[in-house]
Amino acid sequence: MVKGQRVVCINDVFSPTVRALYRQLPVKDTIYTVREVFLGREKIVKGGDTATVGLLLEELVNPKDPFHQGEQELGFSSERFAPLNELPAEKSEVEETVGIGAWAPA
Repeated sequence: MVKGQRVVCINDVFSPTVRALYRQLPVKDTIYTVREVFLGREKIVKGGDTATVGLLLEELVNPKDPFHQGEQELGFSSERFAPLNELPAEKSEVEETVGIGAWAPA
């Protein structure tokens, strides 16, 4: 996922602890815009071999993460979202001008 990409929430089930920490949470089937992409802290905090990708969303603003030394805003795991399959504006306009049954040279 990249900054500016539109995504749809596919998982809005949160623990009571998360609900207490966050001001705004995503809602399933709602479309959001990626504001920032960052590496999750699982590798550092839990000592694992992998880490998740975290997202900040344009439409949601939350408090600073109380456990992050850099005071990064609380974000969401990218696994809670699916990329929205959108055509780029330019391609979409071209396809709109081609009608069904339109004349085409032989």
